[in-house]
Amino acid sequence: MSLSQQQKKALRRIGHHLHPIVAVSEHGISEGLQNELERALNDHELIKVKLALPDREGRAAMLEQLLADSGAEAVQTIGKVALLYRANPQADPKLSNIQRFENHHGRR
Repeated sequence: MSLSQQQKKALRRIGHHLHPIVAVSEHGISEGLQNELERALNDHELIKVKLALPDREGRAAMLEQLLADSGAEAVQTIGKVALLYRANPQADPKLSNIQRFENHHGRR
């Protein structure tokens, strides 16, 4: 899945006011973290992840691992926060950040 620049722009607009709901520390990616990331992506589709690692190279490597493990795509990375997206056609409309935004703003 590769998002166009226009799709990324729309997702950044939706994700602007989101808060990180998954945090990755220097301890790495545990099974619990993977489970939480899966749950968050399934429920919300668009999430922010905080990469609490001191160096840029470590954050980039950790982000690449998270993307590979989850099948999500990075929409944007600013400092220690990454905006991730993975579509879920069966997402609960009350939990999906995408569907809630579209319903609230009269899209669809």
